[in-house]
Amino acid sequence: MSIAILTSGGDCAGMNPAIKHFVDYCFYKNIQPYLIYDGLEGLIDGDIKKAFHADVAGIMHEGGTKIRSSRSKRFFEYDYREQAYNNLKEHGIDKLVILGGDGSFRALDQFYKDFSVPFVGIPATIDNDIFGTDYCLGVDTALNMIRSASDAIRDTSASFKRGCVIETMGRDCGYLALVSAITCGAEVCIIPELPYNLKSLEKKLKNQMKNGRRYIVAIVAEGTKQTKNIVKWLEEDVGIETRATILGHTQRGGNPTVHDRLMAIEFVTYAVDQLLNNDFKEGVVVVYKASKFEFVSIDYVNSNRYQIKNHLTNLAKNMIA
Repeated sequence: MSIAILTSGGDCAGMNPAIKHFVDYCFYKNIQPYLIYDGLEGLIDGDIKKAFHADVAGIMHEGGTKIRSSRSKRFFEYDYREQAYNNLKEHGIDKLVILGGDGSFRALDQFYKDFSVPFVGIPATIDNDIFGTDYCLGVDTALNMIRSASDAIRDTSASFKRGCVIETMGRDCGYLALVSAITCGAEVCIIPELPYNLKSLEKKLKNQMKNGRRYIVAIVAEGTKQTKNIVKWLEEDVGIETRATILGHTQRGGNPTVHDRLMAIEFVTYAVDQLLNNDFKEGVVVVYKASKFEFVSIDYVNSNRYQIKNHLTNLAKNMIA
């Protein structure tokens, strides 16, 4: 038996620890590990190599993914999926581990339906927007990158009595913005999941400024497309000079935190053990829910949309009105 690992879609910190542990753990289980480079595109092009300890030595602390990633339109076409399958057969690979998001899981699910190649998906996205899991690999590091940037921006904003608007990533999910706003002590939080009242916030902030407030921190999720509007509102309505910072892809990089490293190791261990189960002949996703790891079907992951837990949104009520 041979197992290969690939990373697909957006990269995130935690992927390299997962790749390293995959190789080490496969050898521990007397299984030959393979690395698929450049994600689904590499699977199509046959960029597949046997893995050795030397390939993954010293990458535990590195962000991103050593085996690189991609988004593949070609994989939607049967002929390219067949080409990918033939590449696996050529190397004697009969099982896969994929780190990615729901789109990557859907792609391999179709691949399984076509060619019966069992796989386990590991949720890896800083957006933390995959239904069925409370935690996705890379989230903790992304939050710490935002925390570091937000703390630094607050320092300079306080020095000049300015407002600062910080835009976080997350597509249409406001998880990064919400948790960052709560833990960074922001005054304003704008996310797709929560309605907000600028008139009420304006009145509150003006009163605080009269009583000595020297700066305002507003954290805005990119999915709201409200960054420019919040800057304008702070300057024209609240009456404070304001600067905007779009954090962008800095949130995907950085050294993986201890938590992301540990989660990577646990995710991979469960994934490989499941693939080594002789009765396992399907495709599933390993998720972390209610402080436990479990396996769920691709249909279940795709059956609903991820929603931020109410206990978190309740903590932001003072930042939306």
